[in-house]
Amino acid sequence: MNKIFKDADDALAGLMFDGMTLMAGGFGLCGIPENLIAAAHKTGVKELTVISNNCGVDGFGLGILLDAKQIKKMVSSYVGENKEFERQYLEGELELEFNPQGTLAERIRAGGAGIPGFYTKTGVGTVIAEGKEHKDFDGETFILETGLKADVSLVKAWKADTEGNLVFRKTARNFNPMMATAGKVTIAEVEEIVTPGELDPDQIHIPSIYVQRLIKGQHEKRIEQRTVRERETV
Repeated sequence: MNKIFKDADDALAGLMFDGMTLMAGGFGLCGIPENLIAAAHKTGVKELTVISNNCGVDGFGLGILLDAKQIKKMVSSYVGENKEFERQYLEGELELEFNPQGTLAERIRAGGAGIPGFYTKTGVGTVIAEGKEHKDFDGETFILETGLKADVSLVKAWKADTEGNLVFRKTARNFNPMMATAGKVTIAEVEEIVTPGELDPDQIHIPSIYVQRLIKGQHEKRIEQRTVRERETV
């Protein structure tokens, strides 16, 4: 099975439809599948439910889908870097399912593992717990959270072999591995593709069985917030 596609547009062909659920890896702008997101925007698909830690920034990453009003609902844990997100949410144009960050990660992991739900103490006694099942274990109260799955998962990795085995680099790993397991179809964009056997088996983070399509991308790698200090003089 040839998993390598010529570009992001080709890799998305036949998969996108209105009202679908899309997962997109990344944390801020670190480890985002920027080429695949841009290609998703070009398809014109709308009414999307997007599961991602955050929604990019204005004009980049998932922010371009937001600007084009292609997203109906975000399932996220952090939304503080996007003014358009704030505007759409406050004006009732965008639905938001807000999650504690660890809960979001575990919901995605659970979905990929075939676990329909789990109990957690996080959020008990807050608005996060409203409408959710409560259960006591050993005298402590927990709430039920459900697993998350997607029609398509878009992930960014550092290296892949032609079989689709993936290696992530440092903090760019973030949500990407668990999202790779939770999509009906997973598409990975990578910086380098090597032949089978070149990757150390002990260093593979996601095995090829989870990856259906693969592209080599060109990555801008923007910095979300750049903080510098004045140069010291002697």
